[in-house]
Amino acid sequence: MTNDTYRHKGLRRQLAVLLKEKGIEGAEVLKAIEAVPRHLFLNSSFIERAYEDIAFPIGSGQTISRPHTVAFQTELLELKKGEKVLEIGTGSGYQTAVLLEMGVKVYTIERQKALFDLTKAFLPTIGYNPKFFYGDGYKGLPIFAPFNKIIITAGAPIIPDALLDQLKIGGILVIPLGDKVQIMTLIKKVGPKKFEKVEYGEFKFVPLLEDKEWGD
Repeated sequence: MTNDTYRHKGLRRQLAVLLKEKGIEGAEVLKAIEAVPRHLFLNSSFIERAYEDIAFPIGSGQTISRPHTVAFQTELLELKKGEKVLEIGTGSGYQTAVLLEMGVKVYTIERQKALFDLTKAFLPTIGYNPKFFYGDGYKGLPIFAPFNKIIITAGAPIIPDALLDQLKIGGILVIPLGDKVQIMTLIKKVGPKKFEKVEYGEFKFVPLLEDKEWGD
């Protein structure tokens, strides 16, 4: 893998230890964090700090999330190998790569064209090959539904009904819900129109759809 040194691998091991101390328990999740070369996803000016637990700007008004946030959302999904996962907000592709390391099939949507083009070209060069889609994450991907799991990687003021419809019964959707500050929310689909909700505290994300009218 390009420019992935023993030093970088050592820093990832330290990051995994830190995340465990912060409450991430899943061995497979920590293993995935340890495997993905986060420094390759960042602007070169941030590379020295790539394995700190902080977010960085990636252009188009977006950020690459903190490793703890990525690990936390991934752990909430309770992934099983071979599952079909819909990711709303490809961004830099870092969360996408972590999901792929978990052995699932990833369908990922990005609505910022410049970011989409960049990430679609970049991820395969380091060995990650999700199904890429350019478009409105609010609508999901009905043609490929249903999905075992759905992850939204940007703040959303409401849970889009289209995404709930595309979730399998027994499936899990994880979404940062709210306007200025988001509450990490897990939705489990327990019947055709029946859902259970659990909240996991405050997180800060960029908005999912800044110029979108919600609920129309």
